[in-house]
Amino acid sequence: MRLTRIRNQLDMMGIKYQYTEENDCGSIDFDHKGLRYNIWEYPAPERGAESNVRSTGRQEDFSGDYEAEIVDILRRW
Repeated sequence: MRLTRIRNQLDMMGIKYQYTEENDCGSIDFDHKGLRYNIWEYPAPERGAESNVRSTGRQEDFSGDYEAEIVDILRRW
């Protein structure tokens, strides 16, 4: 299972999500306050993620400790 910290944060927030994993990459889709969000993980060696959690209308790339950065954004909601 991938994106464990993000899934744990969503569980703590009571947000239902759909999790998919393919080729060792996780994908999370969920709705929050009427808006649709997604988090898509990139494969190694450039491991990272693309998401719209910071700005619903715009996808952005996250690298490094991308799970911690995305969890930090979710905690500020």
